[in-house]
Amino acid sequence: MAGLSRTLGIFGGFVAVVGAALYPIYFRPLLLPDEYKQSINRAGIVQEDIQPPGLKVWSDPFGRK
Repeated sequence: MAGLSRTLGIFGGFVAVVGAALYPIYFRPLLLPDEYKQSINRAGIVQEDIQPPGLKVWSDPFGRK
């Protein structure tokens, strides 16, 4: 019975560590989306004005509108 308790303790500890690592990376942004939204609007920026000379202006390869 002691072996089973130790195995469950080790497995439970591993699950707890993985859960603690995933919470700030994955679950917190899902629960608090307003905190992770961009606060700066880029509506007034002309991309050609800030693009370095000689480089093509970036376009979305997936064609999102």
